[in-house]
Amino acid sequence: MKNIGFLSFGHWTPSSQSGTRSAADALLQSIDLAVAAEELGADGAYFRVHHFARQLASPFPLLAAIGAKTSKIEIGTGVIDMRYENPAYMVEDAGAADLIAGGRLQLGISRGSPEQVIDGWRHFDHVPAEGEDDAAMARRHTEVFLDRLEGKGFAQPNPRPMFPNPPGLLRIEPHSEGLRKRIWWGSATNATAEWAARLGMNLQSSTLKFDETGEPLHKQQADQIRAFRAAWKEAGHDFEPRVSISRSIFAIVSDMDRAYFGRGGNEQDTIGYIDEKTRAVFGRSYAAEPDRLIEQLKADEAIAEADTLLLTVPNQLGVAYNAHVIEAILKYVAPGLGWR
Repeated sequence: MKNIGFLSFGHWTPSSQSGTRSAADALLQSIDLAVAAEELGADGAYFRVHHFARQLASPFPLLAAIGAKTSKIEIGTGVIDMRYENPAYMVEDAGAADLIAGGRLQLGISRGSPEQVIDGWRHFDHVPAEGEDDAAMARRHTEVFLDRLEGKGFAQPNPRPMFPNPPGLLRIEPHSEGLRKRIWWGSATNATAEWAARLGMNLQSSTLKFDETGEPLHKQQADQIRAFRAAWKEAGHDFEPRVSISRSIFAIVSDMDRAYFGRGGNEQDTIGYIDEKTRAVFGRSYAAEPDRLIEQLKADEAIAEADTLLLTVPNQLGVAYNAHVIEAILKYVAPGLGWR
């Protein structure tokens, strides 16, 4: 395992029992947790994007703010729903945030997941073309986004511009060199993992996957990763891909950890339906004393196949406790998995 970071959904709720009671709390605490994680030596700070929800949504102001407050840690998403995105404008936002961060952005994008409202992307003025569904629209948006990220000129300049232009066709500015190789696709199936490989995107695999074989999540993910790497090799790209997986992992090293997570109860994968047709396998949580945790995680085949592990954090428990969760994994568990 080369890299360990955290993944936050940025939940907030106006409840006296929550440490994150407003959207402002979620955003500002996300910045503080990224700063704390960098100080602890973590490799990445990643954030989920959900629309119409009391969670983190518009990612680029947050990523830019974290980029300005940190200097080393990777800053990413897991994932941005491409059904909602204007791909050309997204190139501008991503380029600006990556330049502010000094080239540390790792953008996870995807077709998206079940959402809070019906066809929410329509409220963002996105409509599938004739013969498309929303998933195909997301892939079309993605392909335009990737093409524009290359930084090649494509727009005909005005012969009488307000400001002087460089020669030739114009590209979207600001352009951040190298960002194109730091785009990840959040995949729930083997087929979309292979599609991502052909397009030269890195792979993100979450704590759920479409149930394609009936096997445990970690075995299905390991097969998915191997299929991705085989497709990447066949495509002949000129750089090595990266693969991340997400897990809920808690090292029990204090009485507070034991109170929150020491009761067990979610030690097996579960099966559910994310819509009326799609059966999915949802990964178990891990919570144990460090020595036992290391042995459990060594048996997780997907962790062995991936190079990056993202720890899902309970952000509503506050910055200090989440920093403790990350520190406990880095200090007591990660070395046993070969980290550093």
